[in-house]
Amino acid sequence: MILYIDMEKKFLTEHDANQYSPLSLAFLGDSVYDTLVRAYLLRIANMPVSKLHSVKIKLVCAEFQSDAYERLVEYLTEKELAVLKRGRNATGNTVPKHADAAEYRRATALECLFGYLYLTGQVDRISGLFEIVISDVSIDSEAL
Repeated sequence: MILYIDMEKKFLTEHDANQYSPLSLAFLGDSVYDTLVRAYLLRIANMPVSKLHSVKIKLVCAEFQSDAYERLVEYLTEKELAVLKRGRNATGNTVPKHADAAEYRRATALECLFGYLYLTGQVDRISGLFEIVISDVSIDSEAL
């Protein structure tokens, strides 16, 4: 899976990417993750957009991302774990009604990692981690 990136702007060094707050990295990572989910769903299921959206919501919610956080931990490098922990420990202002605070923090951590990897140009690593995240997903065609 390949993400297309504006090549006019060079990637950041790890040092420069670390200068961003974890919540800023999560802001970007949310979009990166969402785009990966949308592309994945489009490739596996040709269905009306309303159904694609319904399935997407299940894969981008805090509960699913929190579970993905748990699945990824064992595959991460020390640097990636440090970014993940920064994201998990970041304090935001709100927690969605449908998630508890711990789930929301783990979901933010996952998004923070994806944002960091994107900024540093590690798109192959993003793809590999996303494959792990999505590997246990089964889309029930009858539920669609």
